[in-house]
Amino acid sequence: MSAAQTPVSIRLVTEIRDSGRKEEVVMEEQGGFFERGNTQVLKFTEHPDEGDPIDTMITIQPGKVSIKRSGAVKMHQIFRKKQATENNYHHTYGVFHMNTFTDQIEHQSLSQGSKGRLFISYQLTLNQEITQRHRLTLTYRKEETAQ
Repeated sequence: MSAAQTPVSIRLVTEIRDSGRKEEVVMEEQGGFFERGNTQVLKFTEHPDEGDPIDTMITIQPGKVSIKRSGAVKMHQIFRKKQATENNYHHTYGVFHMNTFTDQIEHQSLSQGSKGRLFISYQLTLNQEITQRHRLTLTYRKEETAQ
């Protein structure tokens, strides 16, 4: 049984801090949202300035968020509050091993208001060498459709 997909506009802000340096990446895309039981899914395609598109699927469940990306970049990152997880990040420059410790997950569903919001604060260590603090803020709202 397939769930009806709602068109949404998505704004993803990622803030990265390490060694006194701060970088912020903002992305705005169109995508789809659907719900099935306690699971909510956002799907969209990233269109980076350089390189090929990246298909992204974010699955939100109570206590767990999963971000799966495929295309120019390939990864499947899992976030569980106050837990460590690991995976590999495949891209043009090679493969990086990622250890993630999730400090905080906050989620407000689209069904709770006019927009949905997902916030994740986590520490990411690449190849057991570089540790960075990340803050991911994703907002999404139903697209207005012309009739």
